Amino acid sequence: MLEKIRIVLLETSHSGNIGATARAMKTMGFSELVLVSPKDFPSEQATALASNAEDILQQAKVVNSLDEAIADCQLIFGSSGRNRLVNWPILSPKEAVPLVQNALDQRTKIAILFGTERTGMTNAQLQKCHYHIHIPSDPECCSLNLSQAVQVICYELRSSLVASQSIEAKEILASSKEVEQFYQHLESILIKTHFLDPKNPRQLMTRLRRLFQRAKLQEQEVNILRGICTAIERHE
Repeated sequence: MLEKIRIVLLETSHSGNIGATARAMKTMGFSELVLVSPKDFPSEQATALASNAEDILQQAKVVNSLDEAIADCQLIFGSSGRNRLVNWPILSPKEAVPLVQNALDQRTKIAILFGTERTGMTNAQLQKCHYHIHIPSDPECCSLNLSQAVQVICYELRSSLVASQSIEAKEILASSKEVEQFYQHLESILIKTHFLDPKNPRQLMTRLRRLFQRAKLQEQEVNILRGICTAIERHE
């Protein structure tokens, strides 16, 4: 999922920041890096600061313009460390998460832009973005290093999106067919063990159905219950 998010660095002056950015991306599970007119790349300094993220640098795409970097993207975020004369939708990294999640659900290509070390993004560059992301920081020292800004935003996205994906994976509900097959299996076991008398069922299966329906059984839970039934059968 995170591989669908592109990190774009604009006219980076110091090649070491490119390497540090690659390392920040790799530690958070991001992989697509696009460089717009970097001053010095490839370089030994970038490789040295990339640590174990040399593959990010090797796969990085170098282009000559911002338009080329985002041509195939539908949702663009620009990192901004200061207020602008023209008001634009401004989000914290955390506030950007729902928008990113919705875009990923719709298979939208996303780009997050980062400007130069000295001046950040120009107004013209920011106007190509749908939203600006501002990292809240202390007013007395509000400037973040380029790779630090990338790290903060990538961390926020990863911590929210990956956690959400994990929860969804764990909460896949069983289908109606799977649940019905479990009920049939359970009923046959209860009859075999003489817990259920088919001639006098006393609404037992109805009550058990109501019990399990309240639980909203997940796929894994149904598999466990079927496994218990199978184990009982083997010891009959």
